[in-house]
Amino acid sequence: MLREGNIGAAKLALEKNGFALPRYSDSAKVAHVLQGSGVAGIVLPEKEEKVLPIKKGDAIALPFGVVTWWYNKEDTELVVLFLGDTSKAHKSGSFTDFFLTGSNGIFTGFSTEFVSRAWDLEESVVKTLVGSQSRTGIVKLDPSCKMPEPKKEHYNGMALNCEEAPLDVDIKDGGKVVVLNTKNLPLVTYIVRGVAGFRWLGLTASVSWKQLLRLVVFIVPRFFVVSKIADPDGMDWFSIITTPNPVFTHLAGRTSVWKALSPEVLQAAFGVPPDVEQKFSSKRKAEEIFFPPPN
Repeated sequence: MLREGNIGAAKLALEKNGFALPRYSDSAKVAHVLQGSGVAGIVLPEKEEKVLPIKKGDAIALPFGVVTWWYNKEDTELVVLFLGDTSKAHKSGSFTDFFLTGSNGIFTGFSTEFVSRAWDLEESVVKTLVGSQSRTGIVKLDPSCKMPEPKKEHYNGMALNCEEAPLDVDIKDGGKVVVLNTKNLPLVTYIVRGVAGFRWLGLTASVSWKQLLRLVVFIVPRFFVVSKIADPDGMDWFSIITTPNPVFTHLAGRTSVWKALSPEVLQAAFGVPPDVEQKFSSKRKAEEIFFPPPN
């Protein structure tokens, strides 16, 4: 499904002193911090390195081709979710990372002579440099290793904390929504906490039901209808959308399309008498998007 939808999803988990080596990807992505806190290094094309303090709830925009590294110096595991558009990727439905260092990094692909000439280094230095690239992807640094300190000013404009940002929707006892306005990103919904039931309707109007547990990725195709019901402990989810200007139509609540249709049309469409249509239309006049659980 990811391949068919040109959508990529990945998760990075770093234990204390874990360091994700510098890399760039073939896809634009959004990183969402699910757990913990740490440091993210980001280098935009022809720009200086930005070192961001990151924590749970942060959403970080990662444009196409940026170089990133990630570091966790805390006891709590740092977990980051990546979602992105793979329509221009090497492999549809997956991210391909290109490492600057490590056993599969760019230095190991060239001869020592080439590296020596390209970087104007003595060959003995090059052999030491290339020979030290035995690690892959994630490494555990010595606690004494000093890493760049994050700067709060680097955070602004690069990230948004979804748990602290102004709410776009706040329904008492129902739910809250923060909209991250990011362009050209696919839609994937990610369940980050809790258990929930979902219903969605396809082209055949058949209904599917699934019980979704923690850390589940799934796709809602365009024009499909979806509904989410949380269990008593509640639920968090993170979504991105394939179009820069999405249009949402709600089938329940104050902004429901049903509220716009005349009573006569509803009666004819449902094939019901006026009293039944009146009961249907009189409900959910104030609520939007989320509804609190029944008493």
